Amino acid sequence: MGLHRAGFDVTGVDLAPMPNYPFKFHRGDALEFLAEHAHEFDAFWAGPPCQSSCALTKGTNRVTKAMNHFDLIPATRAALQATGRPWVIENVQGAKVRRDITLCGEMFPGLAVIRHRYFEVNGFPVMQPPHIKHRGRVAGWRHGEYFDGPYRQVYGDGGGKGTVAEWQVAMGITWTDVRKEIAEAIPPAYSEYVGGQIIEQIQERAA
Repeated sequence: MGLHRAGFDVTGVDLAPMPNYPFKFHRGDALEFLAEHAHEFDAFWAGPPCQSSCALTKGTNRVTKAMNHFDLIPATRAALQATGRPWVIENVQGAKVRRDITLCGEMFPGLAVIRHRYFEVNGFPVMQPPHIKHRGRVAGWRHGEYFDGPYRQVYGDGGGKGTVAEWQVAMGITWTDVRKEIAEAIPPAYSEYVGGQIIEQIQERAA
């Protein structure tokens, strides 16, 4: 959504069905799609599965990694590099990506999440906004005690994490009311910020 707001015509690719995806969608292997269709696009945005790096799953990765927590970042990077076009890899803290920029919800008015994310960018420079001091706690339960705060926990299904409507507002997401989809997303403000810089440079080069 953020890339659309920045001015791109967006096509999404995923192995899983995405009935709530608001743009053109192709179900299939993203790397295979890239190899076949890269020449049709001006830029690429990749979000490889984060479970192999996410702090929330590191405690179970030792058991499940061999089954389903694969690190697809190296293969994704290689495929993107081969396109010769601008690209971005977005992932969680702890992921093995270059921290060309780090974004936080506090950098964008109206969001109610912290949600730090790393972005490895290639083919264009991007400006890092200042990291504003957090205003307080993330609301939710901690060891049987509820704490209030200006931010929401947008992950998991445990108690105290807020309603779907609260998650939608916190993230700036309106096109889905499925918790899992919201939890796995990034706020559109993030990709709009980065995408706006990409499209501006593509247009300048074209001119």
